[in-house]
Amino acid sequence: MNIEHIFDSASSVMTVVSFITFAGIWAWAWSARKQQDFAQAAQLPFMDETREEEKQDV
Repeated sequence: MNIEHIFDSASSVMTVVSFITFAGIWAWAWSARKQQDFAQAAQLPFMDETREEEKQDV
């Protein structure tokens, strides 16, 4: 009976910790300070194409 109560409590605690972690990651990803970094990271695949086009033009 005690073991079951401990597992139930541990499950509740892990759910709360997981939710707090998710909320923290979500807040970090949508923070205004990170938007410029993510915009630059989104352009990385296209930077190789631009460099190859510049090499072909030379």
